[in-house]
Amino acid sequence: MPGLRASLPAFLLLLVLPRGSPAAPGAGQELEPGSRSAAAAARVALQYRNFQAGSLGELRALGQVRKATLKNIPESGHKYYLQFSTEDYRTGEDAGSCLATVLYPKKKSPPVVSIKCSHTKDKKEIQEEDNRLYQRIRHQTKPITGNNIPDSYGNIEPALEPVWALAVAGSSSIMWEKSTETLGYFLAQVKAVKQWMRKDDFIEFDYTVLLHEMPTQEIISCHMRLTWLPGHPLKVKHFCAPESHGLDEGSGAESGSAAGASAEKGGTS
Repeated sequence: MPGLRASLPAFLLLLVLPRGSPAAPGAGQELEPGSRSAAAAARVALQYRNFQAGSLGELRALGQVRKATLKNIPESGHKYYLQFSTEDYRTGEDAGSCLATVLYPKKKSPPVVSIKCSHTKDKKEIQEEDNRLYQRIRHQTKPITGNNIPDSYGNIEPALEPVWALAVAGSSSIMWEKSTETLGYFLAQVKAVKQWMRKDDFIEFDYTVLLHEMPTQEIISCHMRLTWLPGHPLKVKHFCAPESHGLDEGSGAESGSAAGASAEKGGTS
């Protein structure tokens, strides 16, 4: 997929960030912006945001980390303070910059994320893109089905682009929830997808998605049931299992609750 890297000078980055952004730490260890741990934490923050937004027109990928600081919070865990640029997930164009904090708790629970971002699209433009993709799905006369998206050459059929975008948004909840300070995830492929026809306005899909676990290089297979209507929270229920292992139940996530997430360009870009 295309991937233009947004590149803002540090002083411009600070100017475009919204008020009320997460505050910088009083003291902490400065990290190299290009370090694996800084990039991994920034991806987790975007995975959280992409899911919480519940919008296909708002999907973002990580551009470049500009600044990263790590602080040990006693009794809680390691907390990352981040400044980074983002790209439009579909076009690779500059999508604005973000300030975020990511706390990896000592106990086994999802990362705690706080994130504020600037925008290059206005609200109306985002809503129009959501509605356009929604209508492309609604106007199908037969339930949508598909396999191996993208294909082995990295191509996605135009008719399946909205289905892929929904997979990115929905799998973001899984990747955020499963991420730890030492393990991160990319959406590698939609292995299979099937649409469930509904009588109301919501659209609903069953997915089997493959997640690329880093740095172990394992491929994790997850089943995901996703329900969406523009302007409403994205609802996702899932269970995952490493390939060749038995299925472990996973907790579902809904963007209206404390759960949330995002996806990143990954295994097949």
